[in-house]
Amino acid sequence: MRSRSNSGVRLDGYARLVQQTILCYQNPVTGLLSASHEQKDAWVRDNIYSILAVWGLGMAYRKNADRDEDKAKAYELEQNVVKLMRGLLQCMMRQVDKVEKFKHTQSTRDSLHAKYNTATCSTVVGDDQWGHLQVDATSLFLLFLAQMTASGLRIIFTLDEVAFIQNLVFYIEAAYKVADYGMWERGDKTNQGIPELNASSVGMAKAALEAIDELDLFGAHGGRKSVIHVLPDDVEHCQSILFSMLPRASTSKEIDAGLLSIISFPAFAVEDVNLVNLTKNEIISKLQGRYGCCRFLRDGYKTPREDPNRLHYDPAELKLFENIECEWPVFWTYFIIDGVFTGDAVQVQEYREALEGIVIRGKNGIHLVPELYAIPPNKVDEEYKNPHTVDRVPLGKLPHLWGQSLYILSSLLAEGFLATGEIDPLNRRFSTSIKPDVVVQVTVLAENNHIKDLLRKHGVNVQSIADIHPIRVQPGRILSHIYAKLGRNKNMKLSGRPYRHIGVLGTSKLYVIRNQIFTFTPQFTDQHHFYLALDNEMIVEMLRIELAYLCTCWRMTGRPTLTFPITHTMLTNDGSDIHSAVLSTIRKLEDGYFGGARVKLGSLSEFLTTSFYTYLTFLDPDCDEKLFDDASEGSFSPDSDLGGYLEDTYNQEGEDELDQYINHLLQSTSLKCYLPPLCKKTEDSHVFSAIHSTRDILSVMAKAKGLEIPFVPMTLPTKVLSAHRKSLNLVDSPQPLLKKAPDEDFLWPRDDHGDVDCEKLVEQLKDCANLQDQADILYILYVIKGPSWDTNLSGQHGVTVHSLLSELYGKAGLNQEWGLIRYISGLLRKKVEVLAEACTDLLSHQKQLTVGLPPEPREKTISAPLPPEELTKLIYEASGQDISIAVLTQEIVVYLAMYVRAQPSLFVEMLRLRIGLIIQVMATELARSLNCSGEEASESLMNLSPYDMKNLLHHILSGKEFGVERSMRPIHSSTSSPAISIHEVGHTGVTKTERSGINRLRSEMKQMTRRFSADDQLFSVSQAVSSSAHSSKFARSSTPSSPTGTSSSDSGGHHIGWGERQGQWLRRRRLDGAINRVPVGFYQRVWKILQKCHGLSIDGYVLPSSTTREMTPQEIKFAVHVEAVLNRVPQPEYRQLLVEAIMVLTLLSDTDMNSIGGIIHVDQIVQMANQLFLQDQMSLGATDTLEKDQATGICHFFYDSAPSGAYGTMTYLTKAVASHLQELLPNSGCQMQ
Repeated sequence: MRSRSNSGVRLDGYARLVQQTILCYQNPVTGLLSASHEQKDAWVRDNIYSILAVWGLGMAYRKNADRDEDKAKAYELEQNVVKLMRGLLQCMMRQVDKVEKFKHTQSTRDSLHAKYNTATCSTVVGDDQWGHLQVDATSLFLLFLAQMTASGLRIIFTLDEVAFIQNLVFYIEAAYKVADYGMWERGDKTNQGIPELNASSVGMAKAALEAIDELDLFGAHGGRKSVIHVLPDDVEHCQSILFSMLPRASTSKEIDAGLLSIISFPAFAVEDVNLVNLTKNEIISKLQGRYGCCRFLRDGYKTPREDPNRLHYDPAELKLFENIECEWPVFWTYFIIDGVFTGDAVQVQEYREALEGIVIRGKNGIHLVPELYAIPPNKVDEEYKNPHTVDRVPLGKLPHLWGQSLYILSSLLAEGFLATGEIDPLNRRFSTSIKPDVVVQVTVLAENNHIKDLLRKHGVNVQSIADIHPIRVQPGRILSHIYAKLGRNKNMKLSGRPYRHIGVLGTSKLYVIRNQIFTFTPQFTDQHHFYLALDNEMIVEMLRIELAYLCTCWRMTGRPTLTFPITHTMLTNDGSDIHSAVLSTIRKLEDGYFGGARVKLGSLSEFLTTSFYTYLTFLDPDCDEKLFDDASEGSFSPDSDLGGYLEDTYNQEGEDELDQYINHLLQSTSLKCYLPPLCKKTEDSHVFSAIHSTRDILSVMAKAKGLEIPFVPMTLPTKVLSAHRKSLNLVDSPQPLLKKAPDEDFLWPRDDHGDVDCEKLVEQLKDCANLQDQADILYILYVIKGPSWDTNLSGQHGVTVHSLLSELYGKAGLNQEWGLIRYISGLLRKKVEVLAEACTDLLSHQKQLTVGLPPEPREKTISAPLPPEELTKLIYEASGQDISIAVLTQEIVVYLAMYVRAQPSLFVEMLRLRIGLIIQVMATELARSLNCSGEEASESLMNLSPYDMKNLLHHILSGKEFGVERSMRPIHSSTSSPAISIHEVGHTGVTKTERSGINRLRSEMKQMTRRFSADDQLFSVSQAVSSSAHSSKFARSSTPSSPTGTSSSDSGGHHIGWGERQGQWLRRRRLDGAINRVPVGFYQRVWKILQKCHGLSIDGYVLPSSTTREMTPQEIKFAVHVEAVLNRVPQPEYRQLLVEAIMVLTLLSDTDMNSIGGIIHVDQIVQMANQLFLQDQMSLGATDTLEKDQATGICHFFYDSAPSGAYGTMTYLTKAVASHLQELLPNSGCQMQ
């Protein structure tokens, strides 16, 4: 027998330690570990962490084996690990019905349990008696299942188990939008059972998804059927949410030591090394003590001030726990392991020494890691006064298995028994290393030979879809249907992946299905779901965004391959040429760079060797999965028109089942034409006289429905908006509708009872060659008869109003009639495919949404993800059933989500996006720029192309100046709506640096000298003043729901020189107020001022100082609370002045005073500042020109004053604050001037 080496002896020492402190708790039947001898339950998370030491020790024995017994020891330890992992698998598989439900509901009631009975694998508490939903625990299981399988352990035995694991992937793939209870099972730190989005859960899910993707669960013995598939877009969602949250842990926790598991071992989920270091430093500076780290600030668990008789805390009670939170040694083991992974020997040494000082020596000298160290009850006051001075006592479990296991694992790593690659065989540790540049391969395909020939004329040679046979091209939505079959299992009643939109990362891979290569076109080119894809400029813009996204987010081997189809909708109106925007895009792609992305244009066959392939074997003929079993379930969207790409090479007879299935998905109502063709001449006479306004149409419909005219509901206006039928006005105050019955005799056909004769209307529809009139007739039929009424047009049955509207939608799309397209889209209730995802994207980036116009209750807040149907319903409710506003709201949510992904910096210090106000401001801006009435501006807004709408939104978000041009080109369309384009104006003092900088002053002086003599200047200023004073109706009749303000023209036709500086600050405040933008650090300053007074009163609502007893300064929850109070102010510009006043107040919070008194009335301060401003203006002789805002009493010129300068708002606000608080300030010798 060989003698034992030194390392062998030390390993045997660790083996004894593992046996006595961890494996003695393992149940011989199930393999699960109980938490302690007293606490018999098995927690999923604790079990996995606790077994890591056993796994590590097994590998150490295998590597350092001196003799055969060591190999046997290694095998025995590894089997202990397999037994535990299979025990947990048993527990979860018994709850398979919950996994199935949760995929669709994401409800806390349908989640897997967090702890199980150690002896039987059964549940121990009811669904609603514990914070069971802990996505990080399920994710940790999948992460280590992947790592352990990669290290050579065989944990999964059958294909049924593979299907279950695939469904667990679906269970966690929505982690980026699931509010759960987190690592500490408490949710919100008030411990009242409120779930919240936790960075630790999102990060762990991201790591698990990346680790298990394309992994064969049977290890070296498997084939393609045992491979797990993950959609890369879900991983990327988690990544971007994590990036936006860190170093914050959740809305109620500004930092959490549990994040160590995300930024380092085991997850390594964060790819930005600066963010990793920032988070690590926050934990060290805010949470580290002498015995470990606190879990989070104001954590009451096991502190002497915690009431053990109740689970929840009172919100104001949390302040009691400050500075006496318990310290947990387990976090130091993370720091040791992190040091080993980063190669920081000093960190390893420091924390190992610190840990040796606090472990407890058990019998025979074994080291035990306690759960936590607490302050003795009699020393609490001393610790309050001098934090980190009192000696603490160990409490809780001894040993704490999670800490004990990581302590042993960290020792094995630090002493060289294990290499980092052995406990991380999937190489997660390289996540922060620099990635090579991504080149996106783009292949342009022509839909048919006609388009191919047109492109050839321009010198662009591309293949048509038929040319690339045998490679198949299909729209992205087909991939969603195919993926819906992944993970199905009849034995366990598992339904596979829920039907969800697939992002551009998913469509940029090539797929091998039944030995055929498929490529899928990205979802944004698919016109069946929403009208954005009808705008060619928008398609080009989305292509630019998606290419940039691919460049930054592609993580797979090989290059991404994007297939861009040129379809018949990308031609000019008459179909004789390619649309210029599309053509110039192809030219730019040929250059090799487009929108900052490196691209390579080529044919698909060139890219076959460099692309990434996914093999989807679950559709193979020998699988038990039947393709057609859900054909009748209607899982595909019902309103998709015929939308495949024609593949001429396929003959019907030769089709296999897969082709039949795809064709079945593609074909639905192939639109037949029933409506008469349009005539191109716009001067063609309308069937109805031009005097018919919406009001007339409404009254007719009212009679038709037997209503009295005055009761016509507000829900019917917004007729198809053409020049002679205006009703929507987002700018002015709403006019009461239908004061009297119109006198004119209508040309609507009547029947004998004087009601509208719908049959005759249908007859008129046959002869009507004008889009607007066809829309009018169909609208009346829609309102009177409903969408499913059969018109029997041309004697054919089954021609419903809905199908005719669908046809009209297609025609409007070809003619780019955006107002009409939006309108019909609303009538057809077309769902924006990506609406729910866009909404979730914004929410996950900690932005709340409100829809509808302010104030509440009409304005509805969305603070948690909703299912698509509920979301659409809520938007229509909040819009007062106004179809145009509802459709526009959906569109703007989609654009905001694009920007929050592509340019998160636009949203700094904005917590709540108020879509209704944003729409209002867009209309106001158009009214200002076009110098037109509110009605015209609202109509122009509805007629903007999606591309221009997105640009306008961007300008408003970024605060850039922009210009609006009425385009002079003739439009061949039947509406007289003005064509408008949005463009950027040069940087005349709009960037932050220039806004207050010397450059602006210089440019102003140049403009002045260039434009005016001194007399002209005086004249133009007085004219501007007078026109502002006369400012038209909607300044006077402003209601809380309309932005108060000056109109750009008055009855005398004087034009305010907006090009000069008139109105610039009013506009700036209105924009910032509408999008809720506040100065950086604003909320933290409010927290400080609340510490020194009893509260702030804002517009009659008090923000009490007690909120600081519950919340810490950096908490999102606190910021949202403050913002909710500010949002009670309906006028955006007034809200912004209140924010400025609070900023002046916060300067006082930096002084040494302990208290500045009772409740401070912020609106009184603003009113006082306004009075001081008026006094100064009157002393300068401006008496009759000072018009006040009716709602708030603030002078318009005060709104329009720059913050700085002798007459700036800050000057007056500072004076007002000083006089308001004069009696509270210390009496020193200085007097207020």
